[in-house]
This record gives sequence, C-alpha cells and structure tokens, in this order.
Amino acid sequence: MGRSRRTLPEELLLLALDPATGTTAQPQSLDLGLAGAQLVELALAGRIAPDGDRIAVVVPRPTGDPTLDCALELLRRRGAPVRAVHWIGGPRLGLRQTYLSHLERCGMVHAVAGQMCGVLPTTRYQATDNAISREIRARLDSAIRTGVPPDPRTAALAALAHAVGLGKHLYPGNEGRSSRSRLRDLIRHDPMGGLVAHAVMDVQNGVAAQPRRSPAPAGRQAAAGARSAEPARSVPVQPHRGTMARAVAH
Repeated sequence: MGRSRRTLPEELLLLALDPATGTTAQPQSLDLGLAGAQLVELALAGRIAPDGDRIAVVVPRPTGDPTLDCALELLRRRGAPVRAVHWIGGPRLGLRQTYLSHLERCGMVHAVAGQMCGVLPTTRYQATDNAISREIRARLDSAIRTGVPPDPRTAALAALAHAVGLGKHLYPGNEGRSSRSRLRDLIRHDPMGGLVAHAVMDVQNGVAAQPRRSPAPAGRQAAAGARSAEPARSVPVQPHRGTMARAVAH
C-alpha cells in the first residue's frame, strides 16, 4: 500500500481539526473513530473482511503503513475473528497522538506549544495547508448535495464522521440539520463502514450487542416452548467498557 493516498484515519483526523483553534472536535469519540477507521482502511486494502458482526483477517501481509500494520498484527494474533465493538472499545493509548505526529512529519500540520491557565503545557496542531481539509470536506459535501452514492472510501468517511459526532462540527446549527441528516444516511452505502460506525456508536452508548444466534434444533425448540410459560428472569447486562486513548490535543 503506497503513500500516494491519505488513509481514512488521517482524513478523519483532518476533518476533526479546527483550523481556528488547533484543537480536535469530539476528542473522546474521535479516539474510537480512529480505531474504527483503521479497520475500514485495512478492509479497503483487502487485509480484513467483515464476518457478521466480527472482523476476520483474510490476508495477513503488511500494508507498508506502520500504524495500520500494528493493528493488523494485533488482529492476526487473536487467531479468531473479533467482534468489531470489542476491538474498537479496547485500549488505544496514544492513537490520536500517533496520527497527529504522523501528520506533522508529513508536513500537513505543525505543533504549537502553549499553556492552559498559564500553567499547564498544551500542544495545538495547525494545518499547514487548509486545501487538503477543504478537499476532504468537498467530497462529503458533494455526496450530501447530489445524493449520488459515493465511493466506498467517502461513504466510510461519512459514516465515521457521523458516528463520532462530527456532523454538528461540520454542519452546525439549524441550517445544518438537513446536511447532518443526509450525512447519517450515507452510512448505508458501505457495509464495512456501516458495521464499524455502528460499533463506534455502541461503544459510546455502553452497548455491546449480543451476537446473533442461529435457530435452535427442533428438539431444543420443543423444550424452549415448554419453558415459555415460566416467568422470565431479567439478567443485568454489563456494558462493555473500553479504555479511551488519552489525547494531547484537546
């Protein structure tokens, strides 16, 4: 996989970067979105594929991108397909900072040191070329405005932008309501992007949906019918708790 094309995590981060303040919108959910964007990028590269609500490695060959290859290797070590919601909700310490540092090395952003309350050191990131962010934004705007089904990459980017809550950042206020609605609707145009986006939202909502079960054999169905008259006992569902990545840029 060459470096002629920006990856989805990079594009999602550039979309979230406020050109005026140098901070990222929706920082906590963005951490989840970056982990999800890695999955979509690996799928577009043919390395992984959806298996129901799980992610399976189909080609373990490295892509040439160190950060993506680290995620691919971790998935490969699992041995069996992993549920997208569990992967995205897992610990991703420093993922956003990793991508910010990468964008800085590529010359797309530069770090600006500062202080919070005159005491705490902070780092903001300013885009060096806003044309790149405008081009990414234009793809989303075009898909929203024209209603033409976008390419899988743009559809996945739209799905992730909606999932992490960037809609209100990109299309604010009452005047942006219809655009936010159409951004949400683009989620259906890419199966992998949709799977990952829903997993991101499930993690944020503290929901780890139970995997679907296949129908029980006839003998078990009869036994289940005999038990149906018994009062049901409620079983508390423990939400999946994922460790959010700590961010340097707030």
